[in-house]
Amino acid sequence: MSPTATDGMKTNLGEAGSNLKQAASDAGAALVNAASAAGAELKIGKAHVKADLADGALAGLNAAEQAGSAAGEQVDALMDKGRDLIDSAAELIRERPLASFGVAFAAGWIIAKLARSGDK
Repeated sequence: MSPTATDGMKTNLGEAGSNLKQAASDAGAALVNAASAAGAELKIGKAHVKADLADGALAGLNAAEQAGSAAGEQVDALMDKGRDLIDSAAELIRERPLASFGVAFAAGWIIAKLARSGDK
């Protein structure tokens, strides 16, 4: 007995089903492999992000440390200027004591007048 058209169709449909089943299996395996590769890439990316954040934190700490040093330098410079100003004022008082006394007296009188006028 020779194969009929129905038998041929059944054979071809069975083969097509088998091929579709294999294709689905291959697609599943590809997805699993892709997920695994993506997971590995995510782990590597996470490690890079952590390293970059740590480097950023260290740089921030170094900047804060240097800001403290810079502030100290500025305070020292201001203190030096203040000492120079005091020395200059002391020298002026030694050179012209009467004029210095007069200026100090006038400034005190003006401040007292302003304080009294604010009380009213």
